[in-house]
Amino acid sequence: MGFFDGLLGSRAADFDSGSAASNAIELTKRHAQVSLTKQGAATGHLRINLTWQMRTSDFGGPYRESVLRHPLRALKPPEVIGHSQSMVNVDLDLGCLYELADGSKGVVQPLGGYLGDVNAAPYVKLDGDDRFGSASGETMYINLDHRDEIKRLLVFVYIYDQTPAFDRTQAMVTLYPSNGPRVQIALDERHPQARSCAVVLIENVKGELVVRREVKFVYGFQAELDRLYGWGLQWGRGYKTKQEQLP
Repeated sequence: MGFFDGLLGSRAADFDSGSAASNAIELTKRHAQVSLTKQGAATGHLRINLTWQMRTSDFGGPYRESVLRHPLRALKPPEVIGHSQSMVNVDLDLGCLYELADGSKGVVQPLGGYLGDVNAAPYVKLDGDDRFGSASGETMYINLDHRDEIKRLLVFVYIYDQTPAFDRTQAMVTLYPSNGPRVQIALDERHPQARSCAVVLIENVKGELVVRREVKFVYGFQAELDRLYGWGLQWGRGYKTKQEQLP
């Protein structure tokens, strides 16, 4: 059973818009933020979804090169050919550091069972824990009807108890407001040894709800993200329950 950090205590937007068919806003380094308030999307439940999969080049590349050098290997069953050092099991988890208007702070994450609550403080709830990068991924809900009680939310992704491999996944975090286009943030920067990534910061700025792309990779755990953004929580070693472990 592995370990990870667990909690002990408790402006005008510029953006790249997708086509009309995709109905999406892509946050990039150049155009890093969007105002949900100005989009008319600062009410209802904001759904945040994390999906990922291994890059196909990690599987196909070594195999294609091997077949070119040794044509007879193409006759071997795919399941035999497929198992190689290029195949890395990656378990990405979605989490959120929150700070409310009354000064209370905490975390919502699978580790430690801090799944939150969407109808009471912190108005953030995590729906399950995807261990395999399935099509549905992991989903978090934020109740924006309580936006006045929210000061800031830092949505992050971390690798639990597996080989660091952010550079070999196609991870995408997508925000689905109750109204208007979805907002996409691709974790497409290559940081092979990173274990955590601050993805997006949602802030209440004088009554305006602003979403800003962060995509800052760190080589430590949640405590390092905490220090980077000045949350000031108490952290210690944490574990997933046996029910959450891989079979």
